[in-house]
Amino acid sequence: MTDFETRSGFVSIVGRPNVGKSTLINAMVGEKIAITSRRPQTTRNTIRGVLTLPDRGSQIVLVDTPGIHKPKTVLGERLNTLVYGSLAEADCVLFVIDALQPIGPGDRLIAERLLASGTPVVLALNKVDRASPEQIGEQLAAAGEWGFDAYVPISALKHDGIDIVIDEIDARLAPGPFFFPEDAVTDQPDRLLAAELIREKYLSRVHDELPHSLAVVVHEIEEQDNGVVRVTATAYVERESQKGMAIGKGGVMVRDVGKSARYDLERLFGTKVFLDLNVKVEKDWQRTDEMLDRLGF
Repeated sequence: MTDFETRSGFVSIVGRPNVGKSTLINAMVGEKIAITSRRPQTTRNTIRGVLTLPDRGSQIVLVDTPGIHKPKTVLGERLNTLVYGSLAEADCVLFVIDALQPIGPGDRLIAERLLASGTPVVLALNKVDRASPEQIGEQLAAAGEWGFDAYVPISALKHDGIDIVIDEIDARLAPGPFFFPEDAVTDQPDRLLAAELIREKYLSRVHDELPHSLAVVVHEIEEQDNGVVRVTATAYVERESQKGMAIGKGGVMVRDVGKSARYDLERLFGTKVFLDLNVKVEKDWQRTDEMLDRLGF
C-alpha cells in the first residue's frame, strides 16, 4: 500500500546543443514555455514545464536544460553545472539525440554520466521526419549499446512520437503528490519568460558574432491604469560594435525585435503590452562571475 493515489516525478531533458530539447518540452507541455532557435546555447537556464495527466493521476515536471558542451567561458561552465545539478535531482532522464548527426563524443559523455547515475533513462531520437530509414536504424543501433530503459524515434517539430515518450516516462513515475496545480504549465517567473521571448527574437535576426554575447534582462513588469502592461527591458552586449548591431541602422533592429516580441508578450499576459527595450554594453559580461551574478545566471 502507498499513502499516495497519485504519481509524480522530475524529468531532466538533456542532450547536446541544438538537438531540439526546447522544441520537445514545448510539444509535451502543449504551450511555448522555452524559446527555440537554430543556434547552440539558446537555453541558458533550467526551465520547468509541468505536464499533468489527471486521468492517469500523474504529474511530470520536465526540466529543460542547456546543451552540454565544452565550455569556453565562465558562463559555459555555469551552464554545464546547471545540467549536472539537474541530473542529481531527477527521477527520470529524457536523453535527446539528433537523428541527422552521427553519435559523437558529446553524446557519449552524457551517456556515461547517465549510466553512472543509475537513473532511469528514456532516449528520444529526434528529427526523424528529416532522416532516412537508414539513418534512423544506424542511430538506434549505435545508441542501443548503452542499454537504456526505452528508445523512442520522434519528431518534436511535427509532434510525432510525443505520446509514446510521455507513456514511457509516466510508467517510471513513483507514487507521490502533485508538485504544482493541475492547470500549471511552468513555474518560471514572468520576468524570465518575458526576457527569453525577447532574446529569441534577436537570435533569429542577428549575425553569428552576437548571439553568445547577448543577454536580456526584464527590470519591471507593471500593469497600468488603462490595462496595458508595461515591460521595461535591457539587451546587454559585450562591445560597442555589437551595440550597433543590436540597435540596427536608424534603430530598425531594436524596433523589429520589439514589434515581434510584443506579439508573444501579449499572448503571455493576455492584454496589450508596451515594451520599453534598451541596449547597453557590459564589457565581457559572460566571462566574469560578478556580471553573471548581476545578470541572474
